[in-house]
Amino acid sequence: HEVELVLYIGEPVKNADIDQAEKAIQGYTVGLDMTLRDLQLEFKKKGEPWTLAKCFDTAAVLTDVVLKKDYQLRGDENISLSVNGTTRQNSSIKNMIFSPAEIVKYISARMTLEKGDLIFTGTPEGVSKVVPGDKIEAELENISSISTQVIN
Repeated sequence: HEVELVLYIGEPVKNADIDQAEKAIQGYTVGLDMTLRDLQLEFKKKGEPWTLAKCFDTAAVLTDVVLKKDYQLRGDENISLSVNGTTRQNSSIKNMIFSPAEIVKYISARMTLEKGDLIFTGTPEGVSKVVPGDKIEAELENISSISTQVIN
């Protein structure tokens, strides 16, 4: 499991400067980025890409997007995740290595981002294994929260 700030791109952007990148981000949501760790380890051992460990039904769980017109990100919101009531991830988005606008600027220098694109921005420490039946709760302060159960 990985809890992440997810950026909603609201207009096409290519080769953006920091201001254009910020303008292109028109909303935010909280996302769960799930990984099949057994498959990931198998691919890693073989020296193969482990993309397939991230590409499966229910691999990305999202809440509704909160538009910037309704909430302006302060930059110090807390992001957290618990499994069965035990906190596993807890940090602030101020600890991100790159700001949301820097991430969009970087990506847009390599490909065109289109309206509706979603960018998962990375996760705080504390990722670990979950098993069927586990209840995951994740929250991005002032944005949204997720509550879901792991199934087979």
